[in-house]
Amino acid sequence: MSLSRHIDAEEVIQKSKDAPHTQAYRQTHERRSVHQSWSRDEDAQGVPKYSMPEVGIPSKAAYQLLHDETQLDGNPLLNLASFVHTWMPEEANKLIMENINKNQVDMDEYPAATIIHNRCISMIASLWKAPSVGKVIGTSTAGSSEAIMLGGLAMKKRWQEARKAAGKDHYQPNIVFGSNAQVALEKFARYFDVECRLVPVKASNNYVMDPKDAIQFIDENTIGVMVILGSTYTGHFENVAEMSDLLDELQEKTGLDIPIHVDGASGAFVAPFAFPSLKWGFDIPRVVSINTSGHKFGLVYAGIGWVLWRDESFLNKDLVFELHYLGNVEYSFTLNFSKPASPIIAQMFNFLNLGFEGYRKIAIKDLRNARLLSRALENTYFKILSNIHRVLPGRDEDDDPESYEPGLPVVSFKLSDDFKEKYPHVQQVWIQSMLRTKGWIVPNYNGPEGEKDTEMLRVVVRETLSEDLTERLIADIIDTTESMMSESGSQILLASSQASHQADREHGRPDKTNFGDTADDAQKQAGFSRQC
Repeated sequence: MSLSRHIDAEEVIQKSKDAPHTQAYRQTHERRSVHQSWSRDEDAQGVPKYSMPEVGIPSKAAYQLLHDETQLDGNPLLNLASFVHTWMPEEANKLIMENINKNQVDMDEYPAATIIHNRCISMIASLWKAPSVGKVIGTSTAGSSEAIMLGGLAMKKRWQEARKAAGKDHYQPNIVFGSNAQVALEKFARYFDVECRLVPVKASNNYVMDPKDAIQFIDENTIGVMVILGSTYTGHFENVAEMSDLLDELQEKTGLDIPIHVDGASGAFVAPFAFPSLKWGFDIPRVVSINTSGHKFGLVYAGIGWVLWRDESFLNKDLVFELHYLGNVEYSFTLNFSKPASPIIAQMFNFLNLGFEGYRKIAIKDLRNARLLSRALENTYFKILSNIHRVLPGRDEDDDPESYEPGLPVVSFKLSDDFKEKYPHVQQVWIQSMLRTKGWIVPNYNGPEGEKDTEMLRVVVRETLSEDLTERLIADIIDTTESMMSESGSQILLASSQASHQADREHGRPDKTNFGDTADDAQKQAGFSRQC
């Protein structure tokens, strides 16, 4: 049982230690010991937690201390909350370690890494159906967040240039996207002084932006529309083609030429393989830029993203820097400068090792397991909010993903109305807490603006969630749910599922009271994020 939050854990620990003279005797005795090869705990004893030690400890002791402490983390294999990939083959791990000391920005010093980077850009451009005319340009990033910032900045700069050339005000830019957006999209708007116009979502449109609703938020100050290919809430794809058609109609009526940036953080490494006939990429002329996370369904460890523009004319010159001090003339158009080369090399490893067919097989397997989970839960106590298991008209219930509604291999679900009516004492959040006791990490959260009263549980089906583990998960969800049905069982669950307070977690967090009362002037937000 965790210590009460009203007790100072550090004070209790210090009072519980041996007296100083006893500790000195113990340390002297242990140093004389010959029955062990090294002092495991003793070398790290008394190391300060929040200030740098005056004298360091042996490397082996430092390793063991951190190794032991990180065992308290959740198991990445069972972390079904995250889209981030957690496994690579042994050969990829070896390549990563061989290149972990290379800085990708040193292009002249590491020419092979630079060539591999540029080949990755070329392969991704082909995957996203880049036009043969013009010059596609792109770069690796730290992840989709940086990539989205760059895509948004390019649209803002181009809008400002056009407004200046027309002699019009260029100080009131806005950007349009759905309230189901991941926090990175809202960060772009706030960090770079762009008005964020969030389009409320609705259950009837699967909790994603309806292009017809988005049109109403657009005016002459709109720098672009961000369309999400794979909502983090439910996995649904927003309709890029419909958004483009409506913007074409808008241009005919008003003259406004509004570009589209596709946030393909997850979907841009799923749609080309699982849904090849779906139109969403550079084959739509209004799509000027696309981002993705190589560390999601690109199947690389965390730390790699990509952003591409259909032509270098859409990458504004104000974002490009010419570098002269690294031994050669190079060009940089990223927010951060230094970055590791190893994730880029790992991305190329996947491209070579898997090829198109390998990626397709993994996508098909992930979607198959997601359908299994969806059907099983739908036949028990839950309503499924994601749709990748729903067969399209005229298609068969087979293994072809294009026989079903397109989307990510994500299963979002909630307790059914019948269950909640029969067991009103049950709180859905208990399922999240109780699954954690079995090792599973499954988040429970509220829907975005427009559907904030809807509670959702979500499972991201990644490559590491095998059919066997999926069946185990189904059994554990059903078992957990049934254990909450009785009043007595629920009381036990309520007591045991209270989130434990971890004082160390608060150490690096901002204190909201230090920011004053910002309720009146806070930017309106509707996604996972909230104004501090």
